[in-house]
Amino acid sequence: MPFLELHLRLRASEQPLVEAAIEAQGSLAITLLDAEDVPILEPGVGETPLWPELTLTALFPAELDKLDLLVALDADIPAHILHTAKFAHVDDKDWTRVWMDTYQPMQFGKRLWIVPTTHTPPDPDAVNIRLDPGLAFGTGTHPTTAMCLAWLDGLDLHGKTVLDFGCGSGILAIAALKLGAAHAYGVDNDPQALIASQENAHRNGVHERFTVLSDKDKAPPACDVLVANILLPPLIALKKMLAAGCKPGALAAFSGMLAGQDSELIPAYQGYFENLETLQQGDWIRVAGRRCS
Repeated sequence: MPFLELHLRLRASEQPLVEAAIEAQGSLAITLLDAEDVPILEPGVGETPLWPELTLTALFPAELDKLDLLVALDADIPAHILHTAKFAHVDDKDWTRVWMDTYQPMQFGKRLWIVPTTHTPPDPDAVNIRLDPGLAFGTGTHPTTAMCLAWLDGLDLHGKTVLDFGCGSGILAIAALKLGAAHAYGVDNDPQALIASQENAHRNGVHERFTVLSDKDKAPPACDVLVANILLPPLIALKKMLAAGCKPGALAAFSGMLAGQDSELIPAYQGYFENLETLQQGDWIRVAGRRCS
């Protein structure tokens, strides 16, 4: 069944009013997307953050008259928003399947592949992680995740314990386990992330060596390796906690930061970690070092 698709450009502060008006006109579905490529990573529990500038897409029955719809919306939506209106007719599709079909296997480092369940691993003898796009951030497509995966691929993890702080989908902890780690601990403040991590660990057969914890749970024991793919403010605020999660001499990688933010992170972490080095990919960076003995 085809649909009529309406696109509007608006600010985040205008979203409640616009969405209520569109729902009142019988919209079948509403989607909000970033209009200006501003990333949002690791929201707090219960938070639903929005980008400053949004593109709202609403679906209506195909037979609905476009002019009638705009006239009906004119009473409740400001003119400067309605002036951005664009329409399209779209066919009904399995949009989840469309998304999955565009998500291709990706290689990180020399040994590691992230492979969606809809694909056959390109290299059956490689270290293959089966992972699909889902509720929690982290499929390897973001540069910060990619840099952490490549860093893990370059380590000898056999027999090591790993702490993945801000685990999201669990991708980094699962990668460490598939690369030979003895046990991994995933910590996150988002209940959806904890569920996604557990499901992905089961899918990859590493759940018996993976402990998933809320940030409210008792801290895991100090580990041999730490990876924290979160934003700069929590990295700074949690530096003592993250340092305590590492054994003396433990290797650590910190990501989730924009280029230039290492000038804030490195001074804050000196005294806890040594040999801190920065790697940049696009607009994003990863800082890696070693826990002071």
